[in-house]
Amino acid sequence: MTFQALLVSKDEEAAEVLTSVLSGFGVAAAPCSYSEAMGRVTDQKFDALIVDFDDPHSAALILRNASQSSSGGNAVTVALLSDRLKVRNALDAGANFVLYKPISPEHAEAGLRAATALIKRERRRSYRVAVQVPIQLRVDDGGQIEGILLDLSEDGMDVLAAQPLSPSTLLTACFTMPDGAMTVEARGEVARANSNGESGVRFLDLPENLRNTLKTWVAANAPELPPQDPEPVEHCKLSDLSLGGCYVETESPFPERSGVTLCLKAEGMEVQAEGVVRVMHPAFGMGIEFASRTAEDHDHVTHFIEFLTSRPGTTPELLITPRALTAMDAAPEGAPSEEIDDPLLELLRNHESYGQDDFLQELRKQRGSEEVAPA
Repeated sequence: MTFQALLVSKDEEAAEVLTSVLSGFGVAAAPCSYSEAMGRVTDQKFDALIVDFDDPHSAALILRNASQSSSGGNAVTVALLSDRLKVRNALDAGANFVLYKPISPEHAEAGLRAATALIKRERRRSYRVAVQVPIQLRVDDGGQIEGILLDLSEDGMDVLAAQPLSPSTLLTACFTMPDGAMTVEARGEVARANSNGESGVRFLDLPENLRNTLKTWVAANAPELPPQDPEPVEHCKLSDLSLGGCYVETESPFPERSGVTLCLKAEGMEVQAEGVVRVMHPAFGMGIEFASRTAEDHDHVTHFIEFLTSRPGTTPELLITPRALTAMDAAPEGAPSEEIDDPLLELLRNHESYGQDDFLQELRKQRGSEEVAPA
């Protein structure tokens, strides 16, 4: 399956390198001028949008148009940046990833590896199978609404409700699977809606067995094979670890606010943990807050830290796989830590107060003075 990217840059050398590297990842890049891109991101759907910030005003406007477009809202966005001090400006403008210029094939491949993994994951998450079965929606702080389930994926659904819903509405959906095999009750949030009652709902906190059931059903009933799940990003070094989060050094970091799954292995012990990226330093690393929603999740991380602490010098193996471009299941940035005194988590949640160098310096201070377990 080929994915489509729009490449907006006047830098012919950078465009040539990126086109070649993207092709190797199965992504076809369409070069485009700034003025032409304004209309294309509104009228066409792209899996990725790569914009050169040599013209920062036009680049920011293109990203804004893409985020407001119904066709481009899920595109993975990449900024090309000559000035490393402007990275926060590019991220605030809507870029998920940043590649520094001049761009070499090696740096482009490392930087785009995570971006491509997210492209594949987002395409799979949005891949839905058309259905038509009755559904009951129980709106939080509201009544029950009858409706029709229009399509279904492993992460969400489209419904036609008897009365319009509002974006961000929380609800519980109840329906019988189209094959009649089981009744599903799932929590969800309205991601988009129109006045006719048609809404897109994103599932929240799905139990793993239900997610696997939906995934299997979609694969079995899709008119064509859905995209494969992305491979995990390797070459990751766990440098800092606490009960609330970790910092990972990698040339292929995932973007801020994205959801990831971590697999930590050491001397026969293995722990799976879900998290949300709080801070991303392009081509260097990322800070991840654990999304420990249950006591069991919390205990798994606790036992792994105790295991590493009891074996000084042990270097864990780490694999990271993207879950979603925007995570829905972690506390907001700046939120106070609950129950635990966790300097690393506080640093991750308040990263915008620091530039990259200052953040890493604070991280090094914590290693020497706090109980943050480095690998």
